[in-house]
Order: sequence, then C-alpha cells, then structure tokens
Amino acid sequence: MKPTIAPYPHGRFRRARQSEAIRGLVRENTLTVDDLIWPVFVRDGEGIEEPVPSMPGVVRRSVDLIAKAAAEAQAMGIPAICLFPYTDPSLKTQDCAEAWNPDNLSNRAIRAIKQAAPEIAVMTDVALDPYNINGHDGYVVDGKIVNDETVEALVKMTLAQAEAGADIIGPSDMMDGRIGAMRQALEAAGHHDVMILSYAAKYASAFYGPFRDAVGASGALTGDKKTYQMDPANSNEALRLIQRDLTEGADMVMIKPGMPYLDICRRVKDTFGAPTYAYQVSGEYAMIQAAAQNGWIDGEKVMLESLLAFKRAGCDGILTYFAPQVARLLQS
Repeated sequence: MKPTIAPYPHGRFRRARQSEAIRGLVRENTLTVDDLIWPVFVRDGEGIEEPVPSMPGVVRRSVDLIAKAAAEAQAMGIPAICLFPYTDPSLKTQDCAEAWNPDNLSNRAIRAIKQAAPEIAVMTDVALDPYNINGHDGYVVDGKIVNDETVEALVKMTLAQAEAGADIIGPSDMMDGRIGAMRQALEAAGHHDVMILSYAAKYASAFYGPFRDAVGASGALTGDKKTYQMDPANSNEALRLIQRDLTEGADMVMIKPGMPYLDICRRVKDTFGAPTYAYQVSGEYAMIQAAAQNGWIDGEKVMLESLLAFKRAGCDGILTYFAPQVARLLQS
C-alpha cells in the first residue's frame, strides 16, 4: 500500500524559493544604488588621502580629492554625498564661530563638489561639535548644554551651508526647536529648495566611537551627550520627536544608529509614511569590516544583507560608508 502524501492545505511555500529566478519574482524588497547616501570626511591640505585607523577602507580626503571622489560617486549613480569635516584643533573655540565661516572646510568642499559633480546632491552636517573646544554639539555654559543659544548658532551654520550650495541640511545636534528655526531662516533667505533631513531620533549610542576618531572629536569631548541625544531604552519618545520635526518643516527624517534600531525605523515609517532614512554608523561599519578581515564572516554578503535589512524595516534610504562598494557590485 502506497503511503498517503500529505496535501499541504496551507501551501508549499518552498516553491517560491526553488531558484534565483523564482526568488527574484517574489522578492519583497530590493536594494538599489538610489538608496545610498555616502558619508565622507574632508580635511585641510591638498592631495591628501589619510586612512582612518578605526574604519578600514575609509579615508579623510583633502578638498580636491573630495571633489574627485564625488565625481566618481556621481558616475556610479550614487545620488548623494554627506560631508563631515576634520577640523584643525586651532579652529575649535568656545564660540564655535568657524561653524558659519563662509570659507570653512565644509563650505569650500561643497563648492568644489558642485563644480566637479553638479548632479550629485550634497548633504551637510549641522552641529557644533567639529568646531567646539568642548566637543559637544551645543554650547556649554556652566557644565550644561544650552539649547536656545545653540539653535541661534545652528541657524547661522545652516545659512552659510545653503549659501555655499548645499542641497540637503542634516541637523544632527538634537536641540529642541532647531528644525523650525532653520526652516524659517532658509525660507526668509530665499533658499526655498534646500531640504532638511533631520536626525530626528539620534540615540546616545556607543556605536559612534570610530566616527569621533575620524572627525577628531574624541579627544575634545568632555563628559557625554546623554542630556540631548536619546536614551537607547526609548521608542515612543522617538515617535514624538519625529512628529515634531515633520511639523516644524523637516522633509525627511533619520534614525541613528541603524541596525540596533530597526524597530524604530519600522514604527516611524508605519506611523508617518514620511521619507525615512537610517545611518549605518561607524561602529556598525567597523564591526563588519573587522570580522570580515579576520575571516569570521563573508564581508560582502553581510554588507548587502545588513543594508537590505534597512529596506525591509521601511527605510527609503541609508547613509553608509559601504556606498561605493555597493554601487560597484550592483553595476557588475
């Protein structure tokens, strides 16, 4: 007597996994080069490409080489590049005035990129930490980070970047009310098309260490940033912050870090439907690279899987140091 074959009334789901062609037909999320923003580090000098020891494969570039890298990124189809300055310690002061100097490092780099690669969008960072002798994102008065005075400085910084040609302003400071102040100032100055990608849910994370090395902020920082960056234990708070920043005029919002906070990405996208980005931060990048270099993981496969996870969590795009590598893979 032949055995009875189970009818599988609830479906043979393995049919949809039998080949790459079939898997492609039913795939729910796809990673493309259009999803990428490439964070880069700029420094003074000429013809300089300086490795960042804690971020294998990442370098600080002088303005001329940043412009060249942007042109290469544009040719690969990467839609946006995000600038972070490695500021000379002699320019770090209590008043942070270098932050809105029209000829500071970031603003020179914006103009150079716009000349070399006019089709790529330039995103900038708005926070005082690269220019602050205390290493904080805001002014420090009697040991405390003061909000409103900091917002006034951030608005001046925003306008200087917009005048230099920035397409997207990226406030990463986490001060209250800064989005509304920036949007009002941009409109008043005629910069109606400049977008704001708000670091709306930026957590007080231990994953930022390599980045702080890359921008030279580690040695300058006194204390920590827990009085203005979010508590990693909270998620409902993130939704309130997102709602506020969208109401104040943010065009897009960001969750930072990325992979440890995929639940926040999903909640934000489901709740608001606004353009939602995640930042695969330096610590995430460094861990993947270090494990790959030690032969513990397949670095290329883990890189792609990690980025696809952001898309599955609802993100419209990702800031990632892997952007050029991913673009080359997707082109091949």
